[in-house]
Amino acid sequence: MSGSNKLAAFFGATGVALGAFGAHGLKAVLESNHTLDVWHTASLYHLLHAVALLLLSPANAAHRPSRILFSSGILIFSGSLYILAVTGIKWLGAITPIGGVALIAGWVATGFQVRPQASPGSR
Repeated sequence: MSGSNKLAAFFGATGVALGAFGAHGLKAVLESNHTLDVWHTASLYHLLHAVALLLLSPANAAHRPSRILFSSGILIFSGSLYILAVTGIKWLGAITPIGGVALIAGWVATGFQVRPQASPGSR
């Protein structure tokens, strides 16, 4: 398994674990903080971008910027929302958009990646 696939697997596993932990272990805390929706958003974006990381070919160096941006986005966007949801520290909401921009930039980078040229005989 490549390093990129390990990273995607790590983010996938932690996304499922944190989603379940929020729904069960932290439910009372999140409900009392009125942040259950915040936790849900964090885990949804966490998992969606873990799948995106898995789908980006680790053999293709052109995908490296997208992988870096998606990984950074997961950590900053979802991470700040997870902490905000549990602690109620509202200023963390100012950090969240930085992660969101990284996620958006990851999608833009994915769209602009250089595609391998088809060999002349493959048409």
